[in-house]
Amino acid sequence: METNSTTSSALQDAYRSQYADADRTWRNMGARMKAETIRRLCQSYQFPKMLDVGSGDGAVLQQLDQARFCPAMYSLEISESGVRRIRERGLASLQDVQLFDGYKIPYADQTFPLATCSHVIEHVEHPRLLLREIARVSDYQFFEVPIDFSFFVDRKTDHFLSYGHINIFTPSLFKFLLKSEGFEILAEHSVFYDTAAIRHSAPGTLAFWAIWLKTQVLKSVPVLRKIKPSAFAVLCRKKSDLSIF
Repeated sequence: METNSTTSSALQDAYRSQYADADRTWRNMGARMKAETIRRLCQSYQFPKMLDVGSGDGAVLQQLDQARFCPAMYSLEISESGVRRIRERGLASLQDVQLFDGYKIPYADQTFPLATCSHVIEHVEHPRLLLREIARVSDYQFFEVPIDFSFFVDRKTDHFLSYGHINIFTPSLFKFLLKSEGFEILAEHSVFYDTAAIRHSAPGTLAFWAIWLKTQVLKSVPVLRKIKPSAFAVLCRKKSDLSIF
């Protein structure tokens, strides 16, 4: 299955001004947690070059650059405003940043030892197409997705669509998607928002304490940790091409 130019153009139009606003507090806060998770799952490896797919405004790349995670970083982003923000950061290890259509990655097969894709798949209309492209250009892959699932999640449709989440995952459902595309899961991590992140996102004091308490319960019960973290991350490698399609 291939996307046509109309689909790609619609995606670019939808996200063109995504990062034009001035408020970066939440993105910077989330970036710190996302970068920590990338470093955690990749700590046994040394990657001389990496591609970040869907870099947003570059906040995660800045965290990785400051930590000297990888000597040569490359970036792809669908939003023109995002690309501008990334370039404005002047990151020492960033070799190139390009605007792309959300699906076609402009690099040859196995160009990169590592590709990262953090909080992107939940936005993608055809996630399997993007997963295949990422696997094509890289040896190892890091993915992180938010865990938006809850019972009766359909009652929150407008809420999730308001910030572009069109795919809802549990950790197991995301791993099923990856495994059904031939990926081998090498490491995984359940991410829980810290107190600062909860305080920033909670609409009031009572909501903060309710969310904080819920998070502590979810973190402390092993079974629940695997079902309902704030986000879920994996390091994987494409091992086979399944012939189901």
